[in-house]
This record gives sequence, structure tokens and C-alpha cells, in this order.
Amino acid sequence: MKLLQCYVDDIIKTALLEDINYIDVSADNLIPEELKSSAYYVAKDSGIVCGIEIAKRVFELVGGGVDFRILKKDGCEVQNGDIIAEMEGSTLTLLKGERTALNILQHMSGIATATNKCVKLVKGTNASVTDTRKTLPGLRALQKYAVTVGGGKNHRFNLSDAAMLKDNHIDAFGGITPAVRALREKIGHTVKIEVEVRTLDELREALENHVEIIMLDNMSCDTMREAVEITAKKALLEASGNVTEKNIREVAETGVDIISLGALTHSVKCFDISMKIKK
Repeated sequence: MKLLQCYVDDIIKTALLEDINYIDVSADNLIPEELKSSAYYVAKDSGIVCGIEIAKRVFELVGGGVDFRILKKDGCEVQNGDIIAEMEGSTLTLLKGERTALNILQHMSGIATATNKCVKLVKGTNASVTDTRKTLPGLRALQKYAVTVGGGKNHRFNLSDAAMLKDNHIDAFGGITPAVRALREKIGHTVKIEVEVRTLDELREALENHVEIIMLDNMSCDTMREAVEITAKKALLEASGNVTEKNIREVAETGVDIISLGALTHSVKCFDISMKIKK
């Protein structure tokens, strides 16, 4: 997955303008323009690095004049104390870009690390780990990229990617069958339909309508195992709702094809990384 550079630059510029506004009162009044320093990123925990190229780009956009040497690329596993990157150059640039670069790097590395834990927990089963649309506004592509770096897969990026009938669509339209039939009359032949079901009866109705993907919403593991037997590979089954690191293995062992977790993006813990300027 390759992120579009203009998209990344827009996010960085927005973050820099939010953080610096007009001037950096501390650095601009304290640090001479010609002063140069050496610095480095150090991991304060164990996990997966993600967003290091974006962190590098922050320093290019905020002022330049910094030689940024990446030691741990996206996807690398690091341990507490590992050096992730080394920087040398303009002290003003290093200070002005420090927080913005770290905010992005820590957040993306946190997502990649959390995803990787879940991927390892379901290893050996049929299930793949995916994200959802429960992302922070403006950061969706960065967050979904981080999921792939952690070994997960992406659910749809937005409402234009696929037709997904959730409970509110179904309740508003009057049921699964009329909603699927009405939708099929209007969408193109390349668009898949996913339907969210809350009961096994709704599952059977979705199967009768030959939908490609069925989301099992907040079902117990026993119910999901029964759903897998009923479906018999006639559709992909996605488990969603109340899935955590503690129960994801049990969910995967029911036989579902996909496990989606909103927590990977909406409430993930940042990965602890520090930037240190050498004295």
C-alpha cells in the first residue's frame, strides 16, 4: 500500500499549522539559525514501527536542513531501547518538527503494534483481521495503512467502496429482502453487498438473497459456530462487535472468515517513542 504524497503532505501541513501557527516563541527566540544538532528516535516499548517516512517528511516541510537516516523501516519489530532513526542538521528544524513527527509516528506505530498482536493471536485459523470506518477524521488513510503494516487487512475505506446494509438501513427500509432487492436494481455488477445480521433467522434470509458477505453483529461464539455451519461457505462471514485481544482467538476458532475491530483505529494506545537531542 502506497500513500499518496500530496495527501500525506496536507495532513502534515495541517498539523504543523495547528502546532506552530505563526512562530515558535521558544525556539525562534532562543536558537541561532546556524546552530546544528544531532538527534535520534528511541523506542520506549516493544512493537512495530509505522510512519517513519512520514516523520522524515515533517522535518522537510517544517524547515529542511536535516539529514534523516532511517534505521528501522515500517514493519520492523523493535524492542525497548532500539534506535529507530538518527538525525543531524538544523536545530530549529528538529525542535519545530519534533512534536508533529512524534504524534504521527507514535499513533501509527500504536495501530501497527495492536494489529500485529491480533494477527498473531489468530494465526493458524481461517480468519483475517480488518479495521473499520471508526477512524479519526482526516486520518483514515494513515490509520488504514498502519493496519496493513501490522499484518491486517482493510475493510472498505468509505461509503463508496461497497454496499453495506447495516441494522439502521434494514430497519429504515423494512427488512433485509426488500432492501437487498431494491439495492440490486440500482448498483453496478462490480459492487458487492454486505448485510449485517443480528440473529440466525436474519442470516438465513441474507443467504436466501445471495449476498456476498454477512456481518455477524455481537453474536456469541456458540451462535457464530452455528452460523458458520448454516452458511457452509455460501458467503463470507465477518464477526464484529465486542472483540478484544482476550477473546479474538476464540472468535477466530468459530470458523468466521473476517474479524473487524474498530478499536484498532478509534482507541488504540500510542507506541512510546522519544526524540533525544545529543548534548
